[in-house]
Amino acid sequence: MGKLGLIAGGGGLPVEIARHCQATGRPLFVARLKGFAGPDLAEFPGTDVGIAQLGQCIAAFRNAGVETVCMAGIVAKPDFAALRPDLRGLKALPRVAAAALKGDDALLRALVAEFEAEGFGVQGAHEAMDNLTLPLGPLGRVRPSAIDLEDARLALEAARAVGLTDLAQGAVVRAGVVLATEAEDGTDAMLARLEAGRGGVLAKAPKPRQDLRVDLPTIGVATLRGAARAGLSGVVGEAGRMLVLDRPAVAALADELGLFVLGVEP
Repeated sequence: MGKLGLIAGGGGLPVEIARHCQATGRPLFVARLKGFAGPDLAEFPGTDVGIAQLGQCIAAFRNAGVETVCMAGIVAKPDFAALRPDLRGLKALPRVAAAALKGDDALLRALVAEFEAEGFGVQGAHEAMDNLTLPLGPLGRVRPSAIDLEDARLALEAARAVGLTDLAQGAVVRAGVVLATEAEDGTDAMLARLEAGRGGVLAKAPKPRQDLRVDLPTIGVATLRGAARAGLSGVVGEAGRMLVLDRPAVAALADELGLFVLGVEP
């Protein structure tokens, strides 16, 4: 697999990948994005880089012997006018900024291309850590009803439709009605906007045209707590194409809350 260069934003995903590498003995070097990466990543070998310091990041990866790059974590879309890029970042900026106008996925594809052009391989988070994704079937003991399965089917259709806008990856359906679709502020915010009801399903799905090596839909314990507060029956995603942060904890909490978490065929 070779040494992994982890470009780390915020949230729990970069930490989970870093700890997986540590546990499995895979060599790791972390580029901690200033203003985004959390303090837990300080324990791993690496360096702090600005979001536009592409040259510094590439040089650090080369000096550390990195062969493969993985991008993981939460990073807000930057104000390109306020960035202070280094020389390599300045070279890439027109391409990256133009891609950003087309949407989040286009922006991420442009960033991936910059690292590939420098000779690095690129892995998705689910490739760097193979037990991160949602398995096929129920995760935990709770099973969906026939009504839940129909809501799940419609919610996945709605999630894929919103994905065509390249803005988000999620939707909620209750009793055959689309209650909400995800916006740029994310799944937790969408769930918080819902009035509490009874039943319904949250679906998350990759955007139809996205590069699956970056920005796969993700759930964690906060997602389940938000779903429970909204009175939903469960969560559905495509098996192998949705990340589950701390999968054992998610399965245990789903059982505790009486929610199903279901992986379906892509």
